[in-house]
Amino acid sequence: MPVPSARAIVRAREAGLGGAGGPGGGAVRVACRAEAPSRQNGRVDEARLRQLIDDLRDGATSPDEAVAELRRLPFADVGDALVDHHRALRQGLPEAVYGPGKSPDQCVRIVAELLAHDTGPVLLTRTTEAQRLAVLTEHPGGVVGSGSVAWRLPEPFRPYRVLAVSAGTADVPVLDEVVFTLRAYGFAPDRLSDIGVAGLHRVLAHLDRITGADAVVVVAGMEGALASVIGGLTAVPVVAVPTSVGYGAGLDGVTALLAMHASCASGVTVVGIDNGFGAACAVARMLRVPA
Repeated sequence: MPVPSARAIVRAREAGLGGAGGPGGGAVRVACRAEAPSRQNGRVDEARLRQLIDDLRDGATSPDEAVAELRRLPFADVGDALVDHHRALRQGLPEAVYGPGKSPDQCVRIVAELLAHDTGPVLLTRTTEAQRLAVLTEHPGGVVGSGSVAWRLPEPFRPYRVLAVSAGTADVPVLDEVVFTLRAYGFAPDRLSDIGVAGLHRVLAHLDRITGADAVVVVAGMEGALASVIGGLTAVPVVAVPTSVGYGAGLDGVTALLAMHASCASGVTVVGIDNGFGAACAVARMLRVPA
């Protein structure tokens, strides 16, 4: 049986591992069209696929074993959830678990699947005390931060300088979520808090850190003006996070959200209200490490 090239199989990720042209492509297509079993196995990223190809070429893995492993890639059924082992391959980021709405037992089972069958970081966000108690009892070793829990936090491997800033001290809980998520995805973020436009000199005092960053996340409530200020000071990507902090006309973050969307600093990216996790993910997509 001809051995598929590394480039051919890695390229198959755009087709959901549906196969690529060239020698061996047909075998991959057959494997991925087969009915997916309820359990998955193996790390699903380019490094794992390349290792599988090398093992196949060297004879350490048989063609049938390789096909069986490819068949198990996409997801795992753990009852109430389909755990996506394929996400790191498609998006470059591992699947994260959103805590709200899930029972402690559901969180335990989903985290167990990710810890057992992936090797990257596992992130459970916006947890309750009951969820944290359950998952850390069953899966000790997690790091708690900003209401989230992370296992296997990596050493920083992304060579980019990311600065996360908040307009006010009241915005810090969302800022913490940004920073914790960035750490889980391989960054070593810098942070500044309480540099809002009510005291513009506080921003200017840190101008070198702002202009020296490769990306800036701006967390602001009230009228959300800090995002426009930062967007006007630097040419790098700026991701704005409106928060629900503010008085009556702040409308629980809607005023800041609309103001950021209407920013005169062109190209500012805006995520949802209080969505520090989403802002960190946006930065991770923008600053991909070349394969």
